[in-house]
Formats: sequence, structure tokens, C-alpha cells
Amino acid sequence: MQLRLLSWFFITLNFMEYIGSQHASRVRRQGRMHPNVSQGCQGGCATCSDYNGCLSCKPRLFFVLERIGMKQIGVCLSSCPSGYYGTRYPDINKCAKCKADCETCFTRNFCTKCKSGFYLYSGKCLEKCPDGLEANNHTMECASIVHCEASEWSPWSPCTKKGKTCGFKRGNEIRVREIVQHPSARGNPCPATSESRKCIVQRKRCQKEGKEKEKKERKRERERKKERRKERKRERKRERKKERKKERERKKKKERKRKKEKRKKEIERKKERKKEEKRERKKEKEELMLRTDANNNFC
Repeated sequence: MQLRLLSWFFITLNFMEYIGSQHASRVRRQGRMHPNVSQGCQGGCATCSDYNGCLSCKPRLFFVLERIGMKQIGVCLSSCPSGYYGTRYPDINKCAKCKADCETCFTRNFCTKCKSGFYLYSGKCLEKCPDGLEANNHTMECASIVHCEASEWSPWSPCTKKGKTCGFKRGNEIRVREIVQHPSARGNPCPATSESRKCIVQRKRCQKEGKEKEKKERKRERERKKERRKERKRERKRERKKERKKERERKKKKERKRKKEKRKKEIERKKERKKEEKRERKKEKEELMLRTDANNNFC
């Protein structure tokens, strides 16, 4: 029993040494392949190299190679760029390139948008659409040919002539229909949407409604003219009122200017009178001084 336990212990120890040696050799091999491998990467990379960019991506990100000149750099993206489709594997998510004639695709064999010059049909890009289909140059897809569809004819209209239904014997009646579905480029064109034919009715005299309408219309026209004349008269009155107001403003302005000049002249005259009075007082003072001197000399 002890020998059996001892043998199991040595077997377990040898197995653990084997796993450790395998892990060490894998690390040394990765170090030889990518000497500049770093674990502190940015931009979604799990591992990266200074020369090759991303080597592996974080979970749920797609790995794609971008060409820069003669060099290819690994990049990790949340979704594949235009012209690529994403494929998820247990160990890595990769972006694979679409076909040459495909601009965007869902898988390698299913396109969702074609390049210029190709038309999309059932996930494939074709230079020419199959029989029974036509190329839509707006959506760049092969679509079914659509023919024009029209509704049923309406009933014939009453017999008329120059818009009247009385005062004649021979006239015209018409019927119409609507376009329900417009055709595509290669579809059948639409038929006529109206028809007319001649008709004969028993002549009947038109009632006086037309004359009454004409009278009412003339009366309304006279009232409109009268209203326009009144409006022009009111407008002229307003214009005259404005002119009178402007004239009063001009007169007031002129009067204010005249009064201002008058006040100015009055002030100047007052100043002149003051100067004259001052000169008179000075002269009297000088005469008084002369008489005083003369009296002193006489004494």
C-alpha cells in the first residue's frame, strides 16, 4: 500500500515538471518570434509588438491587418472596416476581406453592397441583371420590372359645351381614370387617363341665372371700384395731413431759430451798453480827478 502511494506521488511530480517545462519552452518560443512583445498595450490590443503592432486583441474585438507602404500592422477594432466581414473563433476574432467586386459583405459569399459597375442580386454582384429583372441605377440592385397599372374608368360626365349644360344640342362628355402604379424604366408605359366623346341632348333654354350672376358681379365690381376710390381719397388726405405737419414743423424750427438769433443779438446789445456805461463812468471819474487837481493847485 505504501509502495503504491509512493509510486503515485512520483508520477504526479513528473507530470507537473513536464507541464512546467512545456510552458517555459512556449514562452521562450514566443520571445524568439516577437522579441519586443509587450503586455501594456493600448487601443484594444491584448499583446503587441513595436514593429508589428497588435498581435492579439481583447475579448469581442476584431483583429485586422492594415497595410502602411510595404509594412502590415495589426489593429484591433470593435467592428470590421468597409470591404471586410467579421468571423468569430474561440481563440480570436478576425476581419476577412470581401470579394473584389463587393464593397460591403456579410460573409465571403454574401454581399450587401457592390462596387461601381456591378448590381446586387441575392447577395451576389453581377455586371448584368438576369432575364426578367432590370438594373436600378439609383440603388445599384437588380429589381423586378414594374408595369403601369390604372384604375377603372369613371362614369361619363354630363354633356357640356364651353362649360355650360344648356343652350346647345351637340356637346362633349368625358371620363377619367387614375394611375395606381407608375412603371419602372423597362415597364409598360401608362395608358391615357382621360377620354371624350360627342353627345347629343335636347336643346333647352338657359335660365336667367347667368344674367343675375353677371349683374351681381358688375355690382360687386362697382363696389370694389368705389372702395378703391375711397381708399385713394383717404390716402391723399393722409398725405396732405403729413405735409401740413411737416410744414408746421419747419415753421416752428424757423421760429425757434429766429428767436434764438434775436436773443443772441439782445445779449450782444446789453454787453455793448455795459461797456459804454463803463467807459462813461471812467471818463467822469477822470474829469472829477482833473477838477480836484485844479482846485488844489489854485489854493
